[in-house]
This record gives sequence, C-alpha cells and structure tokens, in this order.
Amino acid sequence: MSESTDWSGTTDRSGTTDTTDRFGTLDRVSTSEILTSAAKRVQRPAAEVRYADELARLRAADDGERPPGWALSLRAARRFILGDDAAGISRKFVGDPSLIDRALVSLATSRGLMLVGEPGTAKSLLSELLAAAVSGDSTLTIQGGAATTEDQIKYSWNYALLVAEGPSNRSLVPAPLLRGMAEGRVVRFEEITRCPLEVQDCLLSPLSDRVLAVPELSGADALVFAREGFNVIATANTRDRGVNEMSAALKRRFNFETVFPIPDFETELGLVEQEATHLLQGSGIALPPNRDVLEVLVTAFRELRDGRTERGDAMERLSSVMSTAEAVSVAHAVGLRGWFLRGDAGSASDIVECLAGTAAKDNAEDLARLRTYLEQHVGRRKGAQWQEFYGARHLLPG
Repeated sequence: MSESTDWSGTTDRSGTTDTTDRFGTLDRVSTSEILTSAAKRVQRPAAEVRYADELARLRAADDGERPPGWALSLRAARRFILGDDAAGISRKFVGDPSLIDRALVSLATSRGLMLVGEPGTAKSLLSELLAAAVSGDSTLTIQGGAATTEDQIKYSWNYALLVAEGPSNRSLVPAPLLRGMAEGRVVRFEEITRCPLEVQDCLLSPLSDRVLAVPELSGADALVFAREGFNVIATANTRDRGVNEMSAALKRRFNFETVFPIPDFETELGLVEQEATHLLQGSGIALPPNRDVLEVLVTAFRELRDGRTERGDAMERLSSVMSTAEAVSVAHAVGLRGWFLRGDAGSASDIVECLAGTAAKDNAEDLARLRTYLEQHVGRRKGAQWQEFYGARHLLPG
C-alpha cells in the first residue's frame, strides 16, 4: 500500500481514475460517469454529479496554476462555488467570498480545514463543494457520532479472507481516510466533535506526518503515504461544544473557519426560494412556491432566530436552531401540502403546521414561545398573508 504497491489507482486532473486489481481490473473510468447513470434515480446526487457539466467546462477553460493533485486551480474552484454569471456557472454557496478564499488556501497547505458554526449554516454543503472542486469527488465522507470507531475512519478487514490468508492487501478494506491518502483526494469528516476524543486523535499522524500505519502488514505495505491532493475537511457545530472537545494537538493541525448565518433578508429569501423550487421539482411539482408566503416564512424564521422583530421589539428566541436549512425544509413541506392536498402552491396557514415540528420539536417551552410570537407579534401586521398566518395559530398542537 505504499507508493510502490500502487494498489489505489491514480487520478489525473479530469477526475478520471486508473483502477488496478485491488478494486478489480477495469478500464479507465470516471467517478462522475459511474454516478451520473444513477443520478436521476437518487434523491440528492453528489455535487460532482449534479454540477458535472459546470465542472467539465471549468476544467476545459482552466489555464490557472493548480496545486499538486488538484482538479481545478484556486480561481476556478472559487468560480465553481461562488458562481460566474458570464460563464453560466451557478452560485452554490451564499456567504462571505473571503471565507471561500481562505478555505481554498488552507486546503492547498498541509493543514486541514475545520468549518464551525451553528447547525444549518451550510457547513456540510460547503465541505461537499470544496471536495468536489478540489478532487472531483465528494463521497469520501466520515459521519461522526458517539458510535464512530477507528475502523470506520481508517480501515477494517474482510474477515473471511483474513482467516483464510492472513493480513494482506486482499483482505484489507480501506475506509475513507486510507482511500483519500492513497488516491490523493479530500476526505470529509462531518460533526467530528460528536466522536470520542480518542477516535478523533487517530487523525494526528495522517495530518502531521502524512502517513498512516497499518501494523498488521509488513514491509512497504505497513505504511500508506499520502499522495498530493490529500487533505481533510472537518465540520463541527458550535452547539456541540463541550460534548467531545478536540485535543490541543488536533486543533493545531486545522485552520478554523466560522460559517455564519446569512445576514441579509433578500439574500436568504432568494436562497430559500431557489432551494425550495429545486426540492419541489424533485418531488414532481412544477408549480413554484408562492413568494409572498416565503416572505412570511423567512421573516418568521429570522425573528425567532434573532429574538427581535423587524420593528426592533424584543421577544424570546427559540432554543431550536431556526436555520436557513430548516427554512428550506419548511418551504418544501408547505409546497407539498398545498399541491397534494389542494392543488395550489401552499399558503401561509400551512406554515403554522409545518413550523410546529421544526421550531418546537419536542420542546414544550419552544411551542409556547411560538404561540406567543403568533399572538403578540404577528396579529398586528398588515397584509393578507400575515393575517392568514395569524389566523392559523389555533393549528399549533397542544
């Protein structure tokens, strides 16, 4: 498994992989080609599949200098994420452009990238887009949790072959970290602080020395050296702080970037409308969401999130995270209710029923705060949609 073994295959700038007999002998294949054939059958294709045409056009026109092992130059990767109207490249992430610049530069160094922030601030989306831009593959993903173990991160064994042949390349089952190092790709580690500290620290040697030891094997195969292009993008929710704090040693191996909620109302409204429309189309609904209804929804989310109305009146904020991602989910549900129950685009009254499960969840205090918000702050507002929103307050459970 060292560079002399070369069992992992090699990847060129186009995202095409030469496979070897470790994974079965195949002709020269592209990850996106393998996935694209099933793209129409899955609910959410990977970024490199959903935006395969844009990535191909960016690669073809990219004459910038690329860091070793990268599929795109930093400038082309930036255009892929932030969009370029002149080139027909859609904007995929709404946020501070300087954040994208810093993230790309971090990935070009020997340090990992840690994205932190409130839940629902598109950290995972940004991680996926960065991996797709840098490696052409965002699927080497580890989902952190209390039950995550080292073998889910590094490698495990095919125990039938292990018993029959002993430790060997054939019996080794590579996990995302080993594959990322051997193939020179970006590895995504979602919600890393949900993992126990001792599991997190298995990243120390790969991030510092760029080597992963496999002590069960011998000779050159006992060490996997990272190829150019390898790096790690981790995400962590600030609300998980104190659950499993990262060690100081591991923190030193990451550059930290904070992803903040969208500050501008019109920008957030446009994003919710765009994503809700896409989700509705995926559900077989061609009717776009009602923008007036979305304005009520996004305004309510922002006020419940900030603990302050548009007029500046103070109110109790909810303990639930009223994120943009949750707003998109509610907008999708409103559109589904309207279309499948009545044949329309959804109404402001639908927001109340959809909002209860999002905002309150199983928290009785948040449900009471939501009821107070509707009774004290919504009822005084003018406009048919706001009055319909207020009139549906009796639909809240309890």
